[in-house]
Amino acid sequence: MTQYFSSLRSFAAGSALLILLAPTVQAAEQPTAPPSVDARAWILMDYASGKVLAEGNADEKLDPASLTKIMTSYVVGQALKAGKINLNDMVTVGKDAWATGNPALRGSSVMFLKPGDQVAVSDLNKGVIIQSGNDACIALADYVAGSQESFIGLMNGYAKKLGLTNTTFQTVHGLDAAGQFSTARDMALLGKALIHDVPEEYAIHKEKEFTFNKIRQPNRNRLLWSTNLNVDGMKTGTTAGAGYNLVASATQGDMRLISVVLGAKTDRIRFNESEKLLTWGFRFFETVTPIKPDATFVTQRVWFGDKSEVNLGAGEGGSVTIPRGQLKNLKASFTLTEPQLTAPLKKGQVVGTIDFQLNGKSIEQRPLMVMEDVEEGGFFSRMWDFVMMKFHQWFGGWFS
Repeated sequence: MTQYFSSLRSFAAGSALLILLAPTVQAAEQPTAPPSVDARAWILMDYASGKVLAEGNADEKLDPASLTKIMTSYVVGQALKAGKINLNDMVTVGKDAWATGNPALRGSSVMFLKPGDQVAVSDLNKGVIIQSGNDACIALADYVAGSQESFIGLMNGYAKKLGLTNTTFQTVHGLDAAGQFSTARDMALLGKALIHDVPEEYAIHKEKEFTFNKIRQPNRNRLLWSTNLNVDGMKTGTTAGAGYNLVASATQGDMRLISVVLGAKTDRIRFNESEKLLTWGFRFFETVTPIKPDATFVTQRVWFGDKSEVNLGAGEGGSVTIPRGQLKNLKASFTLTEPQLTAPLKKGQVVGTIDFQLNGKSIEQRPLMVMEDVEEGGFFSRMWDFVMMKFHQWFGGWFS
């Protein structure tokens, strides 16, 4: 069963969508073709809707280099969130994390740790994120999981859970290793998950510098100093095998974009190309959320329940990305998976699909979800619903 609404600005009474009105704007610019990007692979994604606005070779498997540390940060953030570790915990640095005495780390970015040092988790975490310290990655991995190998297992476990189908990690820090790869698309999805799942961890990514043992190091992400964009993360990555990589995220009003550039030839190019992508995205597109997470999209009859109607919505899937100035042309319809809704129903249960259309063309589909639990009704209530359902089945056509 498909139901249509004339527009999201004139939806039926009782819906939070009524408060969404298109602002007065000048004639909107039509989106131009995406800019050319001087990199092996790249992608631009809207954080809220997940829509890919532009891409090039986004599924090519490439060396992530220190972009690996985004997953390291994600795993640490999840451990902090779960209470498995604490920011104030003191970590004893092992020999494997010795910055200057470990040949594997020689010539790479480090925090300058020494074996036996007692360092707080909070400092090691900033060493990973801000200073891109490979020694800090090892020290945290040992503390969180007992060994680098076990921590890598956690990294790949989360990669699978997050749907990063073209990503495999072989190190905790991202130095070149056989069999280690990711894609621009997977890195964008990982960045999206970091922002959404562990926001306190992501907040560290905007810090511009960190001092440890009287050694001050700036954040490697130079876009944090951009005067053209409000960039608040994420991570650079550079090795001989990978070239110059960058994942960046920026906000403008209620819109957040994530860009990924992989395999640029120089440091300057990766920043210029990332800034170019983000600027283009903000100029020509906007994120709208016509169905708020707690809002009712439609109310439907439910049979055999302890209530006769149930509210349905989009949960966190109510955001869509559209060309700027096109909100007035955004419409929606919904389709139920089954002809009738029957109890019991659980909050969050998917019972259909919401289809967003722009100028008559379907642009996005979202799950239609139950917004509240509906338990089975009592015996007599269910018997009455049975009679009424049969009545509708037999004679419904007479009243249509």
